[in-house]
Amino acid sequence: MVLRLARAAGPLNATVAMPGDKSLAHRAALFAALAEGESEVSNFPDSGVTRAMRGALESLGVRSSLEDGVLRIKGNGFRPFPNANAVAYCGNSATTMRLLAGAVAGTGSSAVLDGSEGLRRRPMDRIADPLREMGASIETTDGKAPVRISPSKLNRVSYRLPVASAQVLSCLQIAALGADGESRFTVPGPVRDHTVRMLRAMGADISGDETASTVSPTTASLKPLRGTLPGDASSAAFIFAAAAIVPESRVTVKGVGVNPTRTGFLDIVERMGAKVFCDNEREEMGEPVADVTLEAAPLKGVEISGDLVVRAIDEFPALAAVAAFADGQTIVHDAKELRYKETDRIAAIVRQFAALGVDAEEFPDGFRICGGTLVGGTAAAHGDHRLAMSLALAGLRADVAVEGAEILDESFPGFADMIDGLRMGAG
Repeated sequence: MVLRLARAAGPLNATVAMPGDKSLAHRAALFAALAEGESEVSNFPDSGVTRAMRGALESLGVRSSLEDGVLRIKGNGFRPFPNANAVAYCGNSATTMRLLAGAVAGTGSSAVLDGSEGLRRRPMDRIADPLREMGASIETTDGKAPVRISPSKLNRVSYRLPVASAQVLSCLQIAALGADGESRFTVPGPVRDHTVRMLRAMGADISGDETASTVSPTTASLKPLRGTLPGDASSAAFIFAAAAIVPESRVTVKGVGVNPTRTGFLDIVERMGAKVFCDNEREEMGEPVADVTLEAAPLKGVEISGDLVVRAIDEFPALAAVAAFADGQTIVHDAKELRYKETDRIAAIVRQFAALGVDAEEFPDGFRICGGTLVGGTAAAHGDHRLAMSLALAGLRADVAVEGAEILDESFPGFADMIDGLRMGAG
């Protein structure tokens, strides 16, 4: 599929709402499966990656239904999954595989976790090694999927992650619920704390913040989930990027998650010159939520490194699109983790934006984009949904065709329609 967005004839001006946050949706489905009783979660997104989690859970014996955005799951409790030795297919979703590995190990279950060819290229020893330190019986395939897990007794552990990865940390936190004592985890930089927030709301004895956490084994059942998922912050970044790119635009996203570990993109574009406002701040399912407005203003290039990189790690494709229209250079360092996403995002961002005429340079841990050099052309998504959206956004200001755009169904099936809605003043 080739995607072409029509050039914006004038400012984008609309108020929209986003599908539920995918990071939270993964956790909601999995944690509901580990709870006692029936969970009911509204604004649950129906996309390739969330279908992967639901499908994997069904393979393990936990069924769910999704109707009109409401997910219902009758939990199995924190005990072995009903279908022993099942093969749980995780599609293209590394989050599904990594979080599910923690649950399978923690509950003393047996399963084989497998996925697409793309997922089979993602590193899995980063979860397997610390799980083994806890006593888990886990085998990878040359450090990657398929991953086989057999029942074993888990021990308490004190572990420092070598990289700041929310997926790895969440895997270990979930597994620690089934250990024989209190486990402690630290990370070298801030990561998303969604797992701590949601499990604590369900009654788990877990505490901490974005850099350190303590998990005690479950002594009581996890309570079922009830509530509404906040709008997806990572998907909203592309809507905000569209507004930042098109002069005089003003776009509001209602009910979007504003967890401080996820607002790095907004902080960066604000530094670049865009104006950002938050209203109606509140909490949903333990997560901070707000109505966020971005107003376009002249953009300038910035340098990005350190903790800010971690807080915007999934939004760098959107940032690349904004940087392509800024005055001067945008330089990113300390972002080597981008090389281990759906594709090597550092290489892909540089090469594909260069195909559109952008003066771009690749670093071992980041990239440089010189704004004002984009002329248009044809680029490829290379199986990366966020890269597909990023390249498509350039089409708001130039003639751009994105090949392989069908991958958008993995995370944001309605992306093109929502961008069209921004032109018409409604999402």
